[in-house]
Amino acid sequence: MTHSSQDTGSCGIQEDGKLYVVDSINDLNKLNLCPAGSQQLFPLEDTIPVLGTNSGNGSRSLFFVGLLIVLIVSLALVFFVIFLIVQTGNKMDDVSRRLTAEGKDIDDLKRINNMIVKRLNQLNQLDSEQN
Repeated sequence: MTHSSQDTGSCGIQEDGKLYVVDSINDLNKLNLCPAGSQQLFPLEDTIPVLGTNSGNGSRSLFFVGLLIVLIVSLALVFFVIFLIVQTGNKMDDVSRRLTAEGKDIDDLKRINNMIVKRLNQLNQLDSEQN
């Protein structure tokens, strides 16, 4: 890495506007002149994939499609659970109203039963007094 810039030769400094290829960070001083036909920084073949070729993005897009499907299914399940919670709440309200109404009916029946028992006791007392 401590090579002098003279190792590259004198043609490297005077050729401005030329592209050079560096093999690795250790070979920064060993600059190779690129051929004249490859002066583009990003050739079109590298930046725009040809249709029908698998450039590695297929698995990434498949992953995102799978993730999207999983998210949609989980969202549907959440809405279904919320729907079930609301329905259960409505059913519980109905049951509590029925129990309240039946409780009133049971209280009424107890009161009527007590009235009948009192009347029967009164009739038994009258019958026992007459005998």
